[in-house]
Amino acid sequence: MKKTKKIPQRKCINCGNLFDKNDLLRVVNNKEFGVVIDESGKLNGRGAYICKNSECLSDVKKNNKLNRVFKQKIDDKLYEELEAYEVK
Repeated sequence: MKKTKKIPQRKCINCGNLFDKNDLLRVVNNKEFGVVIDESGKLNGRGAYICKNSECLSDVKKNNKLNRVFKQKIDDKLYEELEAYEVK
């Protein structure tokens, strides 16, 4: 009997709901690159997960959630990149 692989669950930093890791957008604070969007989900560093729905993505920018999560000032360019994800 083959075991099915369990998909890890992650919590959205905005709404606090649990989702499969693959359904969320990962933002990572990496020593090399700083704070970037991690499409592969495999970059080293501290990660934060955000729902891919427009409401959560806009709330994250409005409330500067990433500034709090990573305890540093996040560039507005990253928030603009996040807003671009709403369309996809």
